[in-house]
Amino acid sequence: MSETSRSNDATAHATGAAAPEVLYRERQWVPWYWWAAGIGLTLLLAAQFALNRNVWWFIVPLVVIGALVAWFLTWLSNTTVSVERDPDGSRWLRVGEANLPADAVDRAMVVPRSARQNALGRQLDPAAYLVSHAWVPEHALIVLNDPEDPTPYWLISSKHPEALLAAFVPEKAPADGAA
Repeated sequence: MSETSRSNDATAHATGAAAPEVLYRERQWVPWYWWAAGIGLTLLLAAQFALNRNVWWFIVPLVVIGALVAWFLTWLSNTTVSVERDPDGSRWLRVGEANLPADAVDRAMVVPRSARQNALGRQLDPAAYLVSHAWVPEHALIVLNDPEDPTPYWLISSKHPEALLAAFVPEKAPADGAA
């Protein structure tokens, strides 16, 4: 445990402030077959470097290209979507570094795979906050009611959008089967 986290824990404990409760959390990893393709690409490129040369022409590119592919796929997978409840009962949606309080939400709905192209195509408002990945087929659409915010809605890719909306805005989430 680092000194910073120890001091933060001590400060929270001394002031009586409790840490927020995590109601929902997902990390949007790339699919396993992207990793398999990355391994295949790494082996192919390393073998190309090694043609008619000694073994070091295979090992060094294998390590370097493998590290770059692993870094790239991990970087693509760094999006985390979570819903937290503060000790005072307010709920927050956190997507990467962005935060949205539940009291700023007007309504919410699930965008199924069949409507994804329309939601991301011509109907997309350029001012909307968008977090979308090709490997996550469904989205949660969260319409805001804050007149001070120029963002009309958030469109967030999610593996389980029903669970995300039920944790974030249970009173405004769609009922089961009403997607």
